[in-house]
Amino acid sequence: MLKELTVNFSNLLLSLSDAVDLANAEIAAHQMRTAFITWQLCKVGRVPVDRMNLLYMAALLHDIGALSMEEKERLHAFGRIDLEIHCVLGQALFELSPQFAPAAGIVRFHHRPWQEWDAPLDRSEVFGAQLLLLADLVERLIDRKTYILLQVDRIKKEVLAVSGTDIHPEIVDLFMQVVHREDFWFDLTSPRLYSLLLHSGPHRLTEIGSSDVFSIASLFRHIVDFKSPFTATHSTGVAECAVLLARKFGLTDSEIVQMEIAGYFHDLGKLAIPNAILEKPGSLTRDQFAVIRQHTYFTYSVLNTIGGLDQIARWAAFHHERLDGSGYPFHIGADRLDIGARIMTVADLFTAVAEDRPYRKGLERDKIAKILVSQANRNGIDRRIATLLLDHFDEISAQVREKQARCRTMFEEKFQGRV
Repeated sequence: MLKELTVNFSNLLLSLSDAVDLANAEIAAHQMRTAFITWQLCKVGRVPVDRMNLLYMAALLHDIGALSMEEKERLHAFGRIDLEIHCVLGQALFELSPQFAPAAGIVRFHHRPWQEWDAPLDRSEVFGAQLLLLADLVERLIDRKTYILLQVDRIKKEVLAVSGTDIHPEIVDLFMQVVHREDFWFDLTSPRLYSLLLHSGPHRLTEIGSSDVFSIASLFRHIVDFKSPFTATHSTGVAECAVLLARKFGLTDSEIVQMEIAGYFHDLGKLAIPNAILEKPGSLTRDQFAVIRQHTYFTYSVLNTIGGLDQIARWAAFHHERLDGSGYPFHIGADRLDIGARIMTVADLFTAVAEDRPYRKGLERDKIAKILVSQANRNGIDRRIATLLLDHFDEISAQVREKQARCRTMFEEKFQGRV
C-alpha cells in the first residue's frame, strides 16, 4: 500500500516550470529565471511574504498560455506576435486551479504597458503585472551566448528606455537597485539556479498533500493536451481508463488516486514536442518518430526530480515500455514493470487507438480488441489487464467517452480557435 503523498511545493513548482520550458536550449529555464528576477525585486521592494510568494508562483508559470513549442519560441524572440493570446489563455488555465487562481489576473496582464493602465500602481494586480513585465523583459534581453557582465549596460539602457511608458518608474527603480550587483547576474544565469531557488527561494518550506498535487496535475493535463485539438482530451481519457482498470483490479483508494495523477502527468514530456509533429496528417518519418520517443523520458526526468512522486513518475513515464523489453525509452521488461505501470500502458494504448487522430478516425471495438489481444500475445502488454478491459469494454469505453466529452466542451468554449 502506498503512503499518503507529501510533496514540497517549491520542488513541484520548479520542476513543472522547467517542463513548460523544455522546448529548446534558447528558452530553457526562461520562467525560472523570470521568477528569480521577480523574487529579487520583491526583496529590495520589501514586498510582504504572502504577496511575494504569489508573484513568484505567477512568474514560474507565466507563459503556460503559450501552449505550443513554436509559440514559446516566437515569444522569446520578440517576434511580431499577438501577446494577448497567451495572456488570456494563461489566465484561463490559472483559474482552473485553486492554488494558482489568485495569480490569474497578474498573468493576464503581464504584457500590458503601464501607459494603458487606468488604475494606481499600489493596486495588487497592477503592481504584480508590472513587476512581472519587467522581469520577463530583462530575462528575454539576455543573450545566452555572451558573457553576462558584458550585457549589463545594454540591458540597463533598454529598461530605462521604457521607464514611464511600458513600465512604471517605481518598478524600474527596484531593478536599478539590483542591476549593479554581480551576484544577481551570476545567480540569474547559473546552471544551478534550480537548486538555489529550491533551497533558498519562496515556498521552500511549504508542503502539500494528495489533494493539492491532484489539483495541479489536473491543470497540467490541460496544458499538455490543449496544445492541439487532436490531443485535447487524451490525458483525461487515459487517467479515467487507468482509474477504472485499477479499481476493478483491486488497487487501494490511495493507489487509485495516484494512478489518476499519473494519468494526468503521463504525457508531460510532450511539451517538448513540436505541434508540427503532433498534428502531422500522415505517418511520421523515422526522424520525426525519433523526436516523439523522447517524450516519456522527459516525463520521467521531470517528475523524478519531485520528491515523493517517484512511484507516480514510473507509472506515468513507463506507458510505452513493453513486457518483452521492446518499448521505449528505457527498454525495461516485465521484472521492472509493476501493476500500476502495466495498467497505464493498457489505458494509454486503448485511449490512443479509440481517439480520432490527424491521420485516422478512432477505431471501433473489434479493431481495438484485435490490437490489445495481439499486443498481449506478443508479450507486449499484460494479458490480465487487456482481458479486464475487454470484459468491461462497454462500461469503460462509455465512462471514458463521457469524461472526454466534458473536457472537449471546456476546450472548445475557452481554447478552441486560440491554440
